[in-house]
Amino acid sequence: MTITPGAATTASPAPALSSDALTGKRRVAFAAYVDENYLPGFLALLRSLALSNPGVCEDFVVLHDDLRPGSIARIRALHPRIVLRRVNTEHYDTYKKGDQDNYLVRKAYFILDVFRLREYDTVITLDTDMVVLGDLGELLRLREGLAAVPQFFYGQHKLNSGLLVIQREYLSDAFCAELDATGRSGDYELDKHDQGILNAVLDGDFVRLDARYNFVKRRLSGDLPVPDDTAILHFTGRHKPWQGGEAGYGQAEDRWREFELSDAEFQAAYLARSGTLHHDLLVHLGTLHVARTGDVESARKVAAAHIAAGDYQDAVDILSGVHIPLDEAWPHEVLGHALMSVSRHEEAKARLLLAAAAPNRAATAYARLAQMAWVHGDDAESLRHATAGISVDPTHRSSRLWAQRAASVPEQELGGAEDQLAHVAFYMDRQGNAGDKLLPETVRLGFGPDTTSRRWHSVHAHRLFDQAALERVNARRGLVIGGGGLFIPDTMPNGNSAWQWNVPDAHLRAVDVPIMVYAVGFNAFDGQSYRAGRFRESLRLLVEKSSFFGLRNHGSIAKVRAMLPDHLHDKVRFQPCPTTVSRQLVQGWTDPAEREDTVLLNAAYDRAGLRFGHDYGHFLAEIAKAVRGIGAHTEVRCVAHSLDDERIAFDLRREHGISLPVIPMYDFDNDGIRDLYARTRLVIGMRGHAGMIPFGVGTPIISLISHPKMAYFLADIERPEWGVSVHDRNLGAVLTERATGILDRHAATVADVHERQQSLWKVTEANAADLRAILGE
Repeated sequence: MTITPGAATTASPAPALSSDALTGKRRVAFAAYVDENYLPGFLALLRSLALSNPGVCEDFVVLHDDLRPGSIARIRALHPRIVLRRVNTEHYDTYKKGDQDNYLVRKAYFILDVFRLREYDTVITLDTDMVVLGDLGELLRLREGLAAVPQFFYGQHKLNSGLLVIQREYLSDAFCAELDATGRSGDYELDKHDQGILNAVLDGDFVRLDARYNFVKRRLSGDLPVPDDTAILHFTGRHKPWQGGEAGYGQAEDRWREFELSDAEFQAAYLARSGTLHHDLLVHLGTLHVARTGDVESARKVAAAHIAAGDYQDAVDILSGVHIPLDEAWPHEVLGHALMSVSRHEEAKARLLLAAAAPNRAATAYARLAQMAWVHGDDAESLRHATAGISVDPTHRSSRLWAQRAASVPEQELGGAEDQLAHVAFYMDRQGNAGDKLLPETVRLGFGPDTTSRRWHSVHAHRLFDQAALERVNARRGLVIGGGGLFIPDTMPNGNSAWQWNVPDAHLRAVDVPIMVYAVGFNAFDGQSYRAGRFRESLRLLVEKSSFFGLRNHGSIAKVRAMLPDHLHDKVRFQPCPTTVSRQLVQGWTDPAEREDTVLLNAAYDRAGLRFGHDYGHFLAEIAKAVRGIGAHTEVRCVAHSLDDERIAFDLRREHGISLPVIPMYDFDNDGIRDLYARTRLVIGMRGHAGMIPFGVGTPIISLISHPKMAYFLADIERPEWGVSVHDRNLGAVLTERATGILDRHAATVADVHERQQSLWKVTEANAADLRAILGE
């Protein structure tokens, strides 16, 4: 049987504003049918999956019809993302074959319920008499068809039971209808060896996997050893290892017994694994392990996982609950990092000074001490700590960064006039992100052509907004907040606001000049959230205090309104990012008479796991196809907004033999950034401002969507076709077709960009009139 992509369109759609719907990120789950008799096998399966693939933690759907509460509790103790789903016995009762008392028959019927899952794009089924021994990365990366291992004894046209890798086109009402029709007709063979209904429907049309992904026990008769490359060992047959086993399979059953562990043994084994441990599993198992043992190293690992996810108070709590010896530098450093992230700076300083005594942790500890001193406005102390970090490790980039910041006189401490506007923004360092470098100046252009210190008093968002800073702001005409990803929880965490402006509530309340929030975005990634109530409280106060509260896309407006009481919703309005109307804002702007025959490609790698999931290899291969296809018409160059963005050029050369020139935009000044984007014919960009900046100077764009904000912007300009998900199955072909189409119709597309931009400019002009009224101009 052939299933065409898109056959799943009858499935229930995702909510309009869900992050995965916007980014196209593939949702993956494991699934198994479990009953009380096979529960010991399933618990061993869960342990084996975690221990063999410690960096993997997807939803695990447990199909069941009779599990007791105590059994469910045992399952949940082993895995943090269990999804319980009762099987549908109605369709089972109508099928024409099978003994309802036979577990194998019930399982063959009930596993068909997996095809009724609509929440996922890829589902991997596993049997409760399996254990996972090797890497499942290949299965997680599969994107097409229905894959299985062919039956070893009964012919290559049938799939073996147990392991299925099912893609979205099979998780559809149409395919389920065909399964049900075959089941009711009785036109199939069902025995303990196969998936009778499924085999009848597929008739051999499935993707064949290597036998190591479903290596059946029967192949080891005569007590043969399990081959080293076996990824999944399947204990087919009547005699299961937890029931006493079967003669002649001793070495195979020894492998199963490696996972016959108590919960305590399992937790300890997982925490001892090397390499990358998945955040969810590490927190779930590690928290219990630390509570039971008080182990410092395990507490450090769990705390580091919390910090990576932005859960700073959780990191403080778990490390504060164990005794850390004075000479254990690394746990002190991690606890210091967590404490400074919730603004408990004196405690953090003590921990970091302890960590600085160990040569292998000293540079990082000193850099964090320098950061804290800088946040508090003590540049001399910051420079002293940063210099100490450099003396320990001359190559330590973070120490060098803080030394550069501390050695310069902050603009916010320079004198100014009463007719200035104060401006809270993230002021980017040299060689920092090019988009964030351009933003503060462009925000100022929204208030007039003078962007210099004659009119503006700079307030770095990441420095503590203390009493002195408050007094400086209140001596100005007003306060503008905008420039940089300010509504994001983890770039420069603090406990005062839980977003990027480090402002205590008391000082925010005491601002007595008009507050104007201008084109700020809600920047949480797909899979990232603001968990702290502190952010909501600070956000509400900010909205209440603001005379103008403008967000840069309607997606951000919806997210922020959802966090506010109803009476504040109308205060939240649309203000496009000023970079999108640069042609209107920059005095004396003229469009280039000629453009270079180039296409600029940008990719982003911050929070790569949230951007790509399991699909980075697919993304890279598809980009290689697109570069070759577009390159046949126009030269493709890599444009790097930050140093990390250059990775796309390195990876394309190493993996696919493609060499691209790299343009280090992080070294450009603002005029240079705008000029480069204005003179190219097309920009294919993953960063938000690799779309908004070229659009703002009149250049066509295609957005590589790995963050919801990209889709938000394209929705606002009513051009969703100018974006394609990094997870798109046919990304290379889609990019090539759209890019060459734009290049072939370039003049018309530029005119369309100008027209789209005009609609944003009208909103900006209307808002500007309101802002002038607020400021009494």
